[in-house]
Amino acid sequence: MSDDISGTDKQAVYTGVTEFVGEYLSQLYQRQVTDISDTVWCPEWWRHPEAAVRLDALWQAWEYYRMKGGPGISVWFLEHADPHMTKLFDPRGPFKYCSVRNGHKEMLSSLPLKKPDQGQWTEPENGLWDKGTTPGG
Repeated sequence: MSDDISGTDKQAVYTGVTEFVGEYLSQLYQRQVTDISDTVWCPEWWRHPEAAVRLDALWQAWEYYRMKGGPGISVWFLEHADPHMTKLFDPRGPFKYCSVRNGHKEMLSSLPLKKPDQGQWTEPENGLWDKGTTPGG
């Protein structure tokens, strides 16, 4: 994300995702996140790769839409913040075993994978799955 949008002199408000979550998002999304709630949160959110990537994306999108002006923050809520926060607050999501009272629990693991059989399909060239698309063409 560039700190300069459309020739304006607007600069990013937050220096990074940690500052954004600590000073803005955690104040904005006030929720009951105790053990008796259906909303979960991990105080050590940065230990969860999915959460860290989602929150970084939220920060970058927030800076972009704030600089853009107009209804940008509304778009940010509807298309970015609410869907991501719904996933993060979900008790089946990345914070499933964590709690505010007991802290971070490292109990989730990466999705299990098995290598596909050789020749099961042709891998796309240059990451392009559309068979009719060629790079630069």
